[in-house]
Amino acid sequence: MTATTVNREWHLLSRPVGWPKPEDFALVESPLPTPREGQVLVRNTYLSVDPYMRGRMSAQKSYVPPFELGKAMQGGAVGEVIESRAEGFSVGDHVLHPLGWREYAAIGAEHAVKVDPEAAPLSSYLGVLGMTGLTAYAGLLRTAAFKEGDIVFVSGAAGAVGSQVGQIAKLKGAARVIGSAGSDEKVRLLVEEYGFDAAFNYKDGPVSEQLREAAPDGIDVYFDNVGGDHLEAAIGSLREGGRIAICGMISVYNNTEPAPGPRNLARLIQTRGRIEGFLVNDHRDLQPEFVREVGPWVASGRLKYRETVVDGIENTLEAFLGLLRGDNTGKMIVKL
Repeated sequence: MTATTVNREWHLLSRPVGWPKPEDFALVESPLPTPREGQVLVRNTYLSVDPYMRGRMSAQKSYVPPFELGKAMQGGAVGEVIESRAEGFSVGDHVLHPLGWREYAAIGAEHAVKVDPEAAPLSSYLGVLGMTGLTAYAGLLRTAAFKEGDIVFVSGAAGAVGSQVGQIAKLKGAARVIGSAGSDEKVRLLVEEYGFDAAFNYKDGPVSEQLREAAPDGIDVYFDNVGGDHLEAAIGSLREGGRIAICGMISVYNNTEPAPGPRNLARLIQTRGRIEGFLVNDHRDLQPEFVREVGPWVASGRLKYRETVVDGIENTLEAFLGLLRGDNTGKMIVKL
């Protein structure tokens, strides 16, 4: 049991309009939670910050309820059980759970998943072997129906999801994988470390022109993390029977007015193309297959991953804002 009686947690004070501002949030001290029957008390070791959290800060209806004002926010976390009132969990176990943005969490056993710190670094269960990894796997293989020989384009390709999409495509026999990113350093990383065949900095010129240059024969699959001009460019380069999987649209998350849609949607008629959005929660059935296939790739080093680690609960908000700015390479993690 811990000697402290205080828990620090981040609260949402007001719903951000446009870009979130520090005054929309507060780091609050609260009493250390006491686990009830069927719960465990977890000392969090790593917290995850993710783009989808921006949507939960708004009041509009979405696929997950909005964060409540004046209450602790939530997100993926991994930590150590320091008290257990739940069958099957012991002090010293490590668990993955959804009550991040805080130092300590009392969580029902049904919402905690044991993870093995010997099999992989604890932080990897928030990224490459966690929700972001499964997002990449399900979106590419099921939603986009990837098949060997496809030409694949990934936006936000140096991020946690995008970098894994490109590598999985290569490992499963893509003919060509192209990525876009927001800096020359990230472009080099995509080609030199992650094995993409081509990559470009979207800030260097029109995305449609850079994509045509990188994929002169067009693309079969587009994995969309960005939206906006990237989606329009992908539709313009889509080959017959092409598939687009919409994972996220980080370019429009902070807009106060609706973004204009792609102007070339009619191209889907001639290409018989398909656009489909997806949520990782609809594909939890793939988790065992995902771990079986991707786990050995990670362990052997065939699938590489990066993490951007920010230290301290007090810096969680800055880590989240940095994620929205694109400061991270790979998964953005907060270490407590």
